[in-house]
Amino acid sequence: MAVNSDVAGAPARAARPLGPHYKWIALSCATLGTLMATINQSIVLIALPDVFHGIGLDPLGPGNTSYLLWMFMGFLVVTAVLVVSFGRLGDMFGRVRMFTLGFAIFSVASIFLTVTWMHGADGALWLIIWRVVQGVGGAFLFANSAAIITDAFPANQRGTALSVNSIAAIGGSFVGLILGGVLAPINWHLIFLVSAPIGVFGTVWAYFMLHDIGIRKHAKMDWWGNLLFAVGLISILVGITYGLQPYGGHPMGWTNPMVLGMLFGGLALLVVFVYVETKVAEPLFSISLFKIRAFAAGNIASLMLAMGRGGMQFMLIIWLQGIWLPLHGYDYSQTPLWAGIYLVPLTIGFLIAAPLSGALSDRFGAKAFTVGGALLTGTSFLLLLFVPVNFPYWEFALFIALNGFGSGLFVSPNWAEMMNAVPSDRRGAAGGMIATFQNSAFVLSIGIFFTLVVAGLSSKLPAAMTSGLTAQGVSAATAAPISHLPPIGVLFASFLGYNPMQQLLGPVLHTLPTAHAAYVVGRDFFPHLITAPFHSGLEAAFTFAIAANVIAAIASALTGRRPKAAPAGESLGYELAAVAGEGGFEPSGLVVPAAGEESAETSDNPD
Repeated sequence: MAVNSDVAGAPARAARPLGPHYKWIALSCATLGTLMATINQSIVLIALPDVFHGIGLDPLGPGNTSYLLWMFMGFLVVTAVLVVSFGRLGDMFGRVRMFTLGFAIFSVASIFLTVTWMHGADGALWLIIWRVVQGVGGAFLFANSAAIITDAFPANQRGTALSVNSIAAIGGSFVGLILGGVLAPINWHLIFLVSAPIGVFGTVWAYFMLHDIGIRKHAKMDWWGNLLFAVGLISILVGITYGLQPYGGHPMGWTNPMVLGMLFGGLALLVVFVYVETKVAEPLFSISLFKIRAFAAGNIASLMLAMGRGGMQFMLIIWLQGIWLPLHGYDYSQTPLWAGIYLVPLTIGFLIAAPLSGALSDRFGAKAFTVGGALLTGTSFLLLLFVPVNFPYWEFALFIALNGFGSGLFVSPNWAEMMNAVPSDRRGAAGGMIATFQNSAFVLSIGIFFTLVVAGLSSKLPAAMTSGLTAQGVSAATAAPISHLPPIGVLFASFLGYNPMQQLLGPVLHTLPTAHAAYVVGRDFFPHLITAPFHSGLEAAFTFAIAANVIAAIASALTGRRPKAAPAGESLGYELAAVAGEGGFEPSGLVVPAAGEESAETSDNPD
């Protein structure tokens, strides 16, 4: 094993002292990257009305729904697809290098998003393209942040350290909602500009302050694995995205031959990918890691919790913006900002639990927190089933805070348990695989939640809308086609802070008596109209979330016994990280030159 050597053929860098606080520098820098990326995942959600108004495009106009979907789904899809490949690159060429590159790419994309000058469809395409580039930068950050933290901290402190990173990952998504609601009404460009100086600062900071102290393993790039995985996963995630759009008279596109072809074709490619990965000497996806019980069961638990939580945010936002806030006197144009504010208890619950569970799991083991957190999150969904659509806020706030608390208990011990279980030279790949499962589950969860809610709306909304409109003087000939419009358009309208009835009835409002017209487009008519159909869909979505969390709890219980503290087989990377924490030295890289050479760490976690 070579110490103080850089990539093959490059001269070694001189060792530089790290100082006693290097691990905290690594944690703060990695956490800043994660926070910036997750804020940008959600900041667009609340700001979409101002963005589309700024570029002069009606997102609900014919043929424009795809722009709306890709504006926030593009980042998620690209990140989910690339994160595992970039984690593998981090193992091969240095996690810090790949992480710093992610900061730089993210910064450039943020600048180009800020200077958007085009309008209409061209402006939307420009924004989508650079959001995709942002997703590339985000994938570099997500894939390597956990591995950098794991390298820098000794095993008995990783739960605490990863809990801080988890807080940034989950908390950033809620911070983004509030930031988007505050900045977008001032100027929609600000939602992209805010990350540009942070990204530039992070790039410089990471370049000069972070050092590769983990084990690097040179290997050939698995091109076939990369291609099969990327095409297969992109196909599935794009199929899910277009499955949310109406097709052929159906409220959603799950019968669309193109959607079905992409879903089943993508699944077939992933099956071939798994087979290929078992035959490649240096695979992209280390299938052998799933022989480690803690890693395999932990990933199942993480996947299921993410599937239960991913679409929830959208449902809560629509619940608040489309029903509760208008009923309580808020104008539709104000609902995006206030929806973010009223969801703050969800963030508070997470912020309380995540650092607590990270520190305690280092001392007492992860299982009690992962199993308990998943069950608590599932219980919060069960309680939300019994909350009336027009709820007393304290009740809603208590239950979503409980949801955030349960998620906070689960996340950091789950990450620490998986990362502690894998060999140190595969931490980048492992972190990328974990992030891939979570990001893919997030997109899949959105598809499942929307599908279940739209199914509930489709069965009850047409009749409710027809009777409601005719009661206000709208002719049956006009009410019938409006009531059979795709429910997804109604959801998107309320999600965007538009009054759905204003959008649907605009051309015929002048034909109604003044009092009736004012009531139909007021704050009470639509929320009362949609309450029963929406709650029917919400019950199905939350029931799915409960089942997902129960499966997550069972998987967490099967991770195996807690490994003994300070295992003798801990790698040289761990030892150097521990020394660095005490103020020792810093080798510029640890390289394992032989492809078949194994890490000193065991590749399994004995039960």
